[in-house]
Amino acid sequence: MTPLLEISPAELAAHNTPQSAWIAINSAVYDVTDFVRIHPGGASVLLGLAGRDGTDEYKTAHPDDLVASVLGDRRVGVLTGPSSQDTTTTPPPLAPPEETKTQKPPLNTLISTHDFRRAAQQYLPPRTLAFISSAATDSQTHHNNTKAYSLLTLRPLILRNVTPPISLATSIQSHPVSSPIFACPTSMGLTVHSDGESAIARACASLNMAQVISTSASSPLSSISHSYSPKKGKGVWFYQLYVNHNLDSSKKHILEAVRLGAQGVWVTLDAPVLGKREADLRQKGIAAQVAGYISPSASWDSLLPWLTQILPPGFPIVLKGVQTAADAKRAWECRDVKGIVISNHGGRSLDTSTPAVLVLLELHRCCPEVFEERDDGTKMEVYVDGGIWRGTDVFKALCLGARAVGVGRGVLYALGYGEEGVRRYFEILNDELKTTMQMCGITSLDQVHPGFVNTRAVDHLIPDSLDHDHHPYIKWRPHRRTKL
Repeated sequence: MTPLLEISPAELAAHNTPQSAWIAINSAVYDVTDFVRIHPGGASVLLGLAGRDGTDEYKTAHPDDLVASVLGDRRVGVLTGPSSQDTTTTPPPLAPPEETKTQKPPLNTLISTHDFRRAAQQYLPPRTLAFISSAATDSQTHHNNTKAYSLLTLRPLILRNVTPPISLATSIQSHPVSSPIFACPTSMGLTVHSDGESAIARACASLNMAQVISTSASSPLSSISHSYSPKKGKGVWFYQLYVNHNLDSSKKHILEAVRLGAQGVWVTLDAPVLGKREADLRQKGIAAQVAGYISPSASWDSLLPWLTQILPPGFPIVLKGVQTAADAKRAWECRDVKGIVISNHGGRSLDTSTPAVLVLLELHRCCPEVFEERDDGTKMEVYVDGGIWRGTDVFKALCLGARAVGVGRGVLYALGYGEEGVRRYFEILNDELKTTMQMCGITSLDQVHPGFVNTRAVDHLIPDSLDHDHHPYIKWRPHRRTKL
């Protein structure tokens, strides 16, 4: 075995180009020249750290033991002397250091999902808080996702026997779960809590709920998925895929997820490029660090054939990020698609895009068949996320045909309290949903229907045609330039 070299900060600094890129992490120096092009977070992240000690940046997104398993064979030496990040010889900062954040309120004092958000604002580091809370440009879609639910009013029935038990039991892709609420794919969990996304998994498994685990999760997939061991028999997880520029890398991740027990692949399609999240950018842009690998070239013609070649026959494929009836109808016409998620990435991608629940109504008006069985007996389940903060929001989405609803930001806020915080967050939503059901006169989810929801306040906003290529009254078209 070749002995490791002792590498000085000056020698490390000399390897700061694409042709020779070395990085120090936890005092070990790695040659990442060949790894740069396949780095899941994009080449720019590593090249920006080339020739430096990247330990602090590494720890914001990864567990300590990941680097050894991924880059172990690229280790070239040990960093000696003060690192390039040592600041003992630099002048003191002009501004005073940031004041210590307020201590967390006791978990038992948090009684609504909004309490978790307010609490997180008191104790999370600014950079982490900006990543979680940020939305695209003016945040119109982010706010309207929630506002749209408030415009839908409920029509409760009286004199119904609503004596407990109240059942939230349902299924997602044929897998029984205790609740129609699932944890959306999230990343950067380790910046919130030392257990990262694994704490979310343990909470979901303990409640027999579903989680969609992100390609960009900061904890290793093997650690997160371990919470859903078949021996435990609780909960179900699906793998969320961002299509990588390097399809071989995506294929490797998909096959690993299948091997570890994923029950479906959910492909995120509403973020082919990173939205402009200004709050995140002002805090040095964590999102940009984890999104550089996403390919903008996926298409209807290429994606599904590629996925079906990789996956076992009949393995569920869910398309996440549907925002028009036209795309929902096209997905329904693809027999390999077992589900869609109506989503605008929580308002983090394209600002002023349509609130998710209004797209759900658009499907009913323009292509109601997507809620029914196909000719071959298969069915495409419809899910929705974005703007869900109350049990009443969940109830409205279910009454309007959603099979299940996802929550993302709130789960990350709750993660600040670890597994117990995430569990309490879901218990609050589940309890509110049960109360809403009783108030409306039902005791199980097979009794929900659209009659419980008055949509008149938004009906005028819903398109009435599948024809996405034409406007209802604007006939103008850009003229093609002719060659002279």
